[in-house]
Amino acid sequence: MTRIALFQMTSGIDPTENALAINDAIAQAAGGGAAILFTPEMSNLIDRDRARAVLSVRSEDDDPVLAAARAAAADHGIWVHLGSLALRGAGGKFVNRAFVIDAKGAILARYDKLHLFDVDLPTGESWRESAAYVRGEGAVVVSTPVGATGLSICYDLRFADLYRALSNAGATVFTVPAAFTRPTGEAHWHILLRARAIESGAFVIAAAQTGNHADGRATYGHSLVIDPWGEILLDMDEPEGVGFADIDLARVADVRARVPVISHRRLIPAVEVVA
Repeated sequence: MTRIALFQMTSGIDPTENALAINDAIAQAAGGGAAILFTPEMSNLIDRDRARAVLSVRSEDDDPVLAAARAAAADHGIWVHLGSLALRGAGGKFVNRAFVIDAKGAILARYDKLHLFDVDLPTGESWRESAAYVRGEGAVVVSTPVGATGLSICYDLRFADLYRALSNAGATVFTVPAAFTRPTGEAHWHILLRARAIESGAFVIAAAQTGNHADGRATYGHSLVIDPWGEILLDMDEPEGVGFADIDLARVADVRARVPVISHRRLIPAVEVVA
């Protein structure tokens, strides 16, 4: 068994306060015996006021949350997956970037969110992530204490071909850090995460934002750990905090032997459309 920890948080508009919360979570995770801690999307900042956010968003080399997390990982001897940070990118826009940090504080992998959330919800909420962010250009699989780990972020969850590509590249674990809105979370969060686990016979680890944020946003919570059979091993509901799950990495081989979806995959030929 490998013990992991998830930090379900309510990121605010002040990166310094968010860094303190993450550092405390790292200490709790290490104290609880976890090999790695997973944090949500936008761990350093959630602020829909882009004019205000631009004053706090830094470059990767200058981001205080990333620097603090690297130092805390080294101090406590624990791996950290920062679900994502808002950072300065090219052309005056931001990037939504995930990091995998080892127990010595070194950055082993980076991943920029591929799919950007542009949508109008029935509640009247409107999101245009592409107005402020530039999307990533490639997928990433990295070796971590839980095995070959495929990285994704939030809205990526809705695009099954990404997870097919990750598992074809050897991933046995998917990370899905998120800041799902409450309407979409209630409707789709559990269903989609379980589907991604089942269709690839992989673990899914999804640390989430939760609660009412300082910028007026409300997020769904329910950080989840799901096994390759689709069983929910951990559901953190809505409170903030650190949760733990013990995962049996041999479960992947067991499930894939029972339902060999990876070996049964085929390239889809051209689709004939008959009018």
